[in-house]
Order: sequence, then structure tokens, then C-alpha cells
Amino acid sequence: MTPGAIRRWSWVHKWSSLVCTLFMLVLCITGLPLIFSHEIDHLTGDEVEMPRLPAGTPHVSLDRVVRAAEIHHPGLVPLYLFAGDDEPDLWLAKMDTRVDTDERLARFAYVDARSAEILGEPNFGEGFMSVMYRLHVDLYAGLPGKLFLGAMGLLLLVALVSGVVLYAPFMRKLRFGTVRNQRSHAHWLDLHNLIGIVTLVWALVVGFTGVINTWADLILQAWQRDQVAVLQSGGAQTLLAPDSRVAAPADGSLQAAVDRVLAAAPGMKADMIAFPGTLRATPDHFAVMLHGDTPLTSRMTRAVLVDAHSGEVLEAAGRPWYVTAFMISEPLHFGDYGGLPMKILWALLDVLTIIVLTSGLVLWWRKRAKSPAEAIDAEPQT
Repeated sequence: MTPGAIRRWSWVHKWSSLVCTLFMLVLCITGLPLIFSHEIDHLTGDEVEMPRLPAGTPHVSLDRVVRAAEIHHPGLVPLYLFAGDDEPDLWLAKMDTRVDTDERLARFAYVDARSAEILGEPNFGEGFMSVMYRLHVDLYAGLPGKLFLGAMGLLLLVALVSGVVLYAPFMRKLRFGTVRNQRSHAHWLDLHNLIGIVTLVWALVVGFTGVINTWADLILQAWQRDQVAVLQSGGAQTLLAPDSRVAAPADGSLQAAVDRVLAAAPGMKADMIAFPGTLRATPDHFAVMLHGDTPLTSRMTRAVLVDAHSGEVLEAAGRPWYVTAFMISEPLHFGDYGGLPMKILWALLDVLTIIVLTSGLVLWWRKRAKSPAEAIDAEPQT
């Protein structure tokens, strides 16, 4: 590589790194507790305490679950039911004054799927983990904050790629793993290069998936528009006709609607149910989000619509590639695929990345006042 090319790549690496480093440090620091969010909730007692019932106790009708939430929040109507992430016997009901609200003042209730007993309400927006989550996701700035962090993530990817380009000429005359033992610019440069190249693949994966996650709202809105457009054009695929052997909903019965969806999509489980009129459904259909039962397919959501009166089950449009990328990227970003061992690995790599970012700042600061001898020592070895 010519000296001119090295200077150009060095300029790209320096400024892409400097612009995004502070925000990347915030994301890495707040991301550490989020990796262990389930474990922290368990230790702090923030998890829902499930009553002890005999193993295999069957679930009550979903209509009873909804009715219990309505009694708990009188005057409110159901918007969504969410299945518990790690608790198959739990539903989270989201309620509001009407189905077409902006949902900012919605109320919630945990409902035992086996008894329809109300188990409490989540404290969303409160506590340490909520602060960490908001800082990590949008800096308390909503969608603009998410898009801003996405832009910082793109700069991180540029910094990583440019760092790889510069790695060979800077390290040509040094053995891999060398860290010179003096408190100098060269020491910090060696440390920065070594940890950076060791964590490179992880940083690329987490950085790229993080960028995709910041586009989540736009991705899901685009998918919903596609689904509605296909439905309105009459191009939706019928998965289960009204005259099938599975009973049609009676008076808008939620349980009958979900039974028909599961009959049309064997091997799947209901992850989220949206009521007619909400943002994720249509005025005449329940929307049921389904997922598989393996570590990978559990993250692959499939959206199915069921007519609240006739029971016709429709799939408006197949899942596009960008939605698949988003659904895979979210758990991969936080290391949710491999249980606690993978979370520990993710946390260690996160700490190493914090060291890389910090050493980069130290390099920039020390270079402003380094001696001529250090300047020569730190030049690329071409």
C-alpha cells in the first residue's frame, strides 16, 4: 500500500472512530446489563411470581384471559396479548380506552394462562434496567434517537473496515500479539491493534445487527403496509376456509380464532395477538404472530390474519428478506441464542470492545503531544 493510500485510510479511520466513539461507549456500557436482563430481573425479584399449580394444568380459554384483564382495568378494551418470553403459562394484556389510540397511555396486566388470575402489572419505564434500555435503544429520543444511533453504528462499521485495511502495514514488522512494554504511544497502539483484531468479527456482527435493530420501527411499518396492501387487493392466501372442520369464531371469540390459526399453521405457537382495529391488525381481523419451537425458528415470526366473524385464515404476504434479517439480528445482537455461556462470552467481548474504544481515544489524545521519536515509532512499517 502506498504512503498516500495509508494516509487516506488513516484519515477515514480516525474521524469515523472519533465521531462515533462516545456513543459506542454508551452503547457498550448500557449493553452489559441488558445482556443479562433476565438474570438481573430474577435476582432483583422483578420477574412475575407464578402460582404453583400441578404440572400439566391446562390453559383456560383466551376469552377468559381477556375478560380478567377487562375486569382488572374497567372501562378499557384489549389491544394485544403477548405470550411470556420464558414462561409459557403467562399472558401480558395491553389495554387502552379504544383500539385506535396511539397507545402511549396504555395499561398492562399479567394474567395466568391456567387460571385467568391477575398476577400484577409490569413497571415499564421505571428502574435501573429501564434507564439502561432507553439509553441503549434511543437515548430517550424516540425514533430520531434510534436513527441517530444507527448512523453512529454505520460509522463504527466504517471504522472497523478501515482499521482492518490499516492493520497489515502498521504491523508488518511486529509479531502478532506484540505489545511493547512502555507507557507510550506505541504501547497503546499495539494494545488497540491486538484487541481490535481479536474482537473484529464480533464487533462487525454486533455493530451490523445493532444498525438493523435501530430500523425496527421502519421495517415493521413497511411490512404492515405491504400486508394491508395485499389484503386490500385480494391477493392474500387463504390458509383455512370458513367451511373447514375447525369451528369458526362465535361472536368474535378469540380462542376460536386462535384455534383456527394454529390449525392452519401446525408446529407454530402464538406469540402475539392483535385485536381488530389496532395498528397491527385490520378493522375486521385478528392478527396472530406465530413462531416456531426451535432456538432459530422461535425468532422467525409469521403474521397470520383471521376474520373475527367468518373465521377465514389469511396470510397477506410472505415475510420479506429485510424482516427476516431484523428478526434474526435482534437476539444475535444480545447473544440470546446460546443461553448463559453465550451471554458470558458476549459480555467479555463487550468489555474488550470498551478497551478498544478507550485505547483509541488515548491514542488520539497522546498523538496530539507525542515526541518525534514516538511519531517515528508509530509510523506504518511498509
